[in-house]
Amino acid sequence: MLSLKVTLCASLIAMLLGGSLAWWMSRVTFKGKVLLETCFMLPLVLPPTVIGFLLLSGLGRKSMAGRLIESLFHAPVVFTWWAAVIAAATVAFPLVYQTMKAGFLSIDADLVDAGRSIGANEWQVLRHIMLPLSSQAIFTAYILGFARALGEFGATMMFAGNIPGRTQTLPTAIYVATDTGQQGLAWAWTIMMIIISFLMLLMTRARSPHGMSS
Repeated sequence: MLSLKVTLCASLIAMLLGGSLAWWMSRVTFKGKVLLETCFMLPLVLPPTVIGFLLLSGLGRKSMAGRLIESLFHAPVVFTWWAAVIAAATVAFPLVYQTMKAGFLSIDADLVDAGRSIGANEWQVLRHIMLPLSSQAIFTAYILGFARALGEFGATMMFAGNIPGRTQTLPTAIYVATDTGQQGLAWAWTIMMIIISFLMLLMTRARSPHGMSS
């Protein structure tokens, strides 16, 4: 299913980018850090249509980046399934970033310093201390990013369009089914998304230290 492929790719991109930046931002202090982090969080509060417009302006066929992509791959990115991936990853990124950063910051600094004191480099500290100790936050970040990417509608509609078999995801398919009076089909896809989202959130609750008892 196209929607699943788009969501898997988008959630992985959001995890790699969000996780890398969360790790870096949890370690450094510099002037303008708050401003930069505010920019990271903007997709969380901006209307999806604004995000879609910005993606069109920045990666559309008339933009410098869009022309570069088209020259490299001999095809534009706009109105392709990769456009849907980019839109979904963009809106999922803030949730992934904030959740993973919170996980990294929750680690006892003494444990990190102890690792460095015995000769561990930054990669070893990340691999053997920070990632294992923040595994719950990483899991939660992925689930939240996946769910947000799965439900993305506005930015996807503007940047990727709604082409059946090429860029039509479940949210856009529900919109079309409702608009054309296919209520049964709209309900079927809606129930499917509710079940998927419920199961993913249930998994995060089950893995939470207090989830099973609350």
